[in-house]
Amino acid sequence: MVSIHPGEYYVSGDDEIIATVLGSCVAVALFDRTRGIGGLNHFMLPGSLDRQQFFISGSGKYGMYAMELLINALMKSGAARPALHAKVFGGGSVLRANPGDAAMSIPRSNIEFALRFLETEGIPVDSSDTGGTHARKILFFPTSTKVMLKRLADRSRDEVEHEEEEYLARLQTNRPKPSEAELL
Repeated sequence: MVSIHPGEYYVSGDDEIIATVLGSCVAVALFDRTRGIGGLNHFMLPGSLDRQQFFISGSGKYGMYAMELLINALMKSGAARPALHAKVFGGGSVLRANPGDAAMSIPRSNIEFALRFLETEGIPVDSSDTGGTHARKILFFPTSTKVMLKRLADRSRDEVEHEEEEYLARLQTNRPKPSEAELL
């Protein structure tokens, strides 16, 4: 099992499981069913093309970059671009913020970005589980394209909220956590 965190992605054509836990973040599973290759990303913010940091960031924290990283890695692994399909997860309103806070719009913006990107790129969405107020644990099986999803209880939600608040604080101080995949 490979566990990914905000700003990371992983691609495999092996009998592996790619896992992540989502709050307001979104994860997109992309796969080529005929070649048995799939991958999953986990992004925190949709990104904005008019912000300079988007262009100099080496992190998949922005949806636009995270999607490009995942598509390119899939193609390098042998996936065919026209055969790609997607599954979209996350975007829960798990941060306890005032209704006017920017943090309240992050989940909705992440979901809208992911769906708009996939539509623009002509990548069909086979299934999705987005929105709401709960965190989610995702287990993606890239060779079969199956997903196991668990909506997390409030106690787990507190942990996800804490992790996302810390990540947002690092982003605001321009010190993103280095991207590392954890093998379990």
